[in-house]
Amino acid sequence: MARRMFSRLRLLIGVAVLPLVLFASLPLVSGAQKGLGGKIERKRDQIQWRKGRERVLSTDVAGYTRKINGLQSEITTLQTRQVRLQTSLDFKRAQLARIQEDLRRERLRLARLRARLAEARTALAKRLVELYKADQPDLVTVVLESNGFADLLERTEFMQRVSRQDARIIGIVVRAKAEATATARRLDRLEERAQLVADQIEDEVNQVAAIKGQLVERRVRYADARSEKSTMLASTRDDRHALEGDLQELEAAQARVTAALQAQAGGGGGSAPAGPIQPGSGGLIWPVSGPIVSPFGMRWGRLHAGVDIAAPAGTPVRAAKAGSVVLLGPTGGYGNYICVGHGGGLTTCYAHLSSYATSSGASVSQGQVIGAVGCTGHCFGDHLHFETRINGSPVNPAGYL
Repeated sequence: MARRMFSRLRLLIGVAVLPLVLFASLPLVSGAQKGLGGKIERKRDQIQWRKGRERVLSTDVAGYTRKINGLQSEITTLQTRQVRLQTSLDFKRAQLARIQEDLRRERLRLARLRARLAEARTALAKRLVELYKADQPDLVTVVLESNGFADLLERTEFMQRVSRQDARIIGIVVRAKAEATATARRLDRLEERAQLVADQIEDEVNQVAAIKGQLVERRVRYADARSEKSTMLASTRDDRHALEGDLQELEAAQARVTAALQAQAGGGGGSAPAGPIQPGSGGLIWPVSGPIVSPFGMRWGRLHAGVDIAAPAGTPVRAAKAGSVVLLGPTGGYGNYICVGHGGGLTTCYAHLSSYATSSGASVSQGQVIGAVGCTGHCFGDHLHFETRINGSPVNPAGYL
């Protein structure tokens, strides 16, 4: 009787557990075939950003080129104006030279006139003194004292000559004074004109120099800005080309990882496909001890396909579960990379390793050291990047640890 009840109990337990076993055997299919997709998408975003920046920088360079061409046109116009001003300047300098020659002649003439005026004034003063001393007779006295008509004529003619001589001396003085005054006025006008021409020349030369200096300075600024933008454009293009190379490498790595894991999942010795494993029931151990510094999931528009566990360089990395090494070697941004297949489509992967402690195809037990923490590939400090994958597609490791 007890044995029969025990048999029934076992049957009931079997019936109760069977659905759970069948449920656990269902294949888990990830909707996002992103293996290395997170990094690939990040590279693509970076490439698109740089392409956009290239367009902006190309527009900036073209804009500065147009400004420089516009300034060059203004400079050419200014140079044409400068040539015209130079011609005018040469003409005005020649005019100034003629004015200066006229000034020289007028100064010489003025000096001669002043000398003549001084001589005439001296002669006039002498004559006036002589007239004062001689007490020159008037016309009645000359007539009365004449000895006949002939003597009267001679005396009359003499007085006329004396009168004409006096008048000539006075006329010379008057004319010399007038000419000296007129020449002085002409000199003043010529000096004013010479100063005006000199001021005009200086003003025009300064204007041309100032405008040309401003345009040249602006052109230099634009040329410097264009050079800076061109340098940035060249650097951005170089970055884009490098990222495109990285993208090709990551896409190739993704293809290799996916193919290797799918091949491992397909040839798993006839084991039944693993179903979805509930959190904490995956039977995995932590590959290293440390805090998670970057979790699984989307951020900044990209998928982080695993978790980053902080650990010092050289820390031993242990297999999270028993299995066989299906992928080992440098893999793009992952650096030194190991994937261990556990059957049923489940694979765990370990990235950025500094060294390996196993080999491709080797069987490993849970907890066995398979490598050491490092910072190979694309990383910003020593840590372990740990992934769990189903049929090659990443799933959140939190459900297995």
